[in-house]
Amino acid sequence: MSRQRFYVDLPSISSGLRTAWRSGYGLADLRKDVMAGLTIGTVAVPLSMALAIATGVPPQHGLYTAIVAGAIIALTGGSRFNVSGPTAAFVVILFPIVQQYGLGGLLIASMMAGIILVVLGITRMGRLIEFVPYPVVLGFTAGIAVVIAVLQIPDFLGLSVGQLGEHFVENLGRIVASLPTLDPLEFGIGVLALIVMLLWPRLHVPIPAPLVGLIAGAIAAYAANQWFASESAPAVETIDSRFTWEANGETGTGIPPIAPSFTAPWLLPGPDGAPLELNFELIRALLGPAFAIAMLGAIESLLCAVVSDGLTKTKHDPNAELVGQGLGNIVAPLFGGITATAAIARTATNIRSGGRSPIAAVVHSVVVLLSVIALAGLLGLVPMAALAALLFIIAWNMSEARHFLHTLRSAPPGDVAILVTCFGLTVLFDMVLAVAVGMGLAAALFIRRMALLTTTDRLETDQHPVVTGLPPEMAVYEISGPLFFGVAEKALTSLHRVDHHVQTILIDMRKVPSMDGTAIVALQSLIDEMHRKGVALILVGLPTRIIVKLRRAGIRKVAGRLTYCSDLQFARTIALRWYHERNEMDRNTD
Repeated sequence: MSRQRFYVDLPSISSGLRTAWRSGYGLADLRKDVMAGLTIGTVAVPLSMALAIATGVPPQHGLYTAIVAGAIIALTGGSRFNVSGPTAAFVVILFPIVQQYGLGGLLIASMMAGIILVVLGITRMGRLIEFVPYPVVLGFTAGIAVVIAVLQIPDFLGLSVGQLGEHFVENLGRIVASLPTLDPLEFGIGVLALIVMLLWPRLHVPIPAPLVGLIAGAIAAYAANQWFASESAPAVETIDSRFTWEANGETGTGIPPIAPSFTAPWLLPGPDGAPLELNFELIRALLGPAFAIAMLGAIESLLCAVVSDGLTKTKHDPNAELVGQGLGNIVAPLFGGITATAAIARTATNIRSGGRSPIAAVVHSVVVLLSVIALAGLLGLVPMAALAALLFIIAWNMSEARHFLHTLRSAPPGDVAILVTCFGLTVLFDMVLAVAVGMGLAAALFIRRMALLTTTDRLETDQHPVVTGLPPEMAVYEISGPLFFGVAEKALTSLHRVDHHVQTILIDMRKVPSMDGTAIVALQSLIDEMHRKGVALILVGLPTRIIVKLRRAGIRKVAGRLTYCSDLQFARTIALRWYHERNEMDRNTD
């Protein structure tokens, strides 16, 4: 007995890096990568801090994400140009996790999501982005943008709201109720930073607008705190005044000026400030959020890779990209990093800046690392109102408002319903529910549309060039379209109502590309009923793979009762032979 060997076709790790190397990587490409990495790193520093704060954790955890996950994903992923780090899309998922399970719970959930992403890559699920309809993606991203923008209102206006909760409606009510506490200084600095960020690109100066806006806000906040601060509290809240840290026996305010170091996530504080207890109950509770993180991470990363392919005329490896994203999210939490995924804005900046390979993303991580070590004191001067202004811009860009309104005006009613439903559920409840319901509605809409394409028609034999001349005891039907659970019963029902004098039915199924289990059961029911009525069936034009399915289900040839034919000409010959044999048998019986 011979032994059969089985091989697992694993995705190619680091395919993005190897593809860049094989394309002819030289010193000129390295220089372009270094310059692009410097630009992306400059942009990533304020974004990473802002997104970490929006998630509900201290800003250094966003910086650690860009440092660790950004480098690992670039070196192990399947895209040459993707730049990974914390992104705005995750805020609505991660913020509730922090509220319920604390920083430690968030990092454990991120590691679990990383494991799921690796499994998705190994099992070659990298094409899943193709199965997520555009109205679903647009709906939940626009909803996420609204939630992010609303969460920034307290810092932008300097409101005394306290700790916000998990629910949008409740948070919005608390924000509205606290509007009388608006702080003019905080609001003025937020408006200043926002105006600078919006107008700076018009000057065409090669310095990122977010950096210039935060510097302007920091200068204004420093002046305000020098002139108006009291002994008990600063006039304008900054990163230094809001956050404290403790590491290696040292304490301080703002951002710790040290590189990320190994930290066991389960030893970090939970929602009550005490270290988490790692057990099966915690893992089970975090499994749902981890799965949501993994699905959103896969969708956003692969969508980003598709966008970068379109900009550079290259091709990414989706399965390797999922493995790389998974490895980054497994390792980063061990160094204090939160969830990471590819960021479309940073990736586009990388491409526009001349990036040639994943080395640009690695340089970006080094730039963020050097900023943490050397500039932590300056980063602590950034006002919270300016970071809120930056997140307003991120939310606006993420919302794709023009595409949203254009889709509302021009898309079919079914797609509009999916878009509005996903948007509303994301804002009022959560993104996981929105995607689940959106995918369900999209599937139902797809089934309905496919059902409309499947038809069953009786052919007029005297007008058909192939089956002309058949006796009236024979009928010819044509089924066109896929036979599946949503349409099989309807398509085959009309065959049950044939005239009582019909003895043989030819069913032309050349335009049936597929049949599922429900269709096979419905066909078996039809065959049984026709057998009881004494009607013979000839199935015409089925491909071999469907015939094999029918035989496995027990639908086999029966002389004079059921057979398969490749074309109508051959089916006509068999039908006439059966017709003459039956007439001869009837005459002999008489």
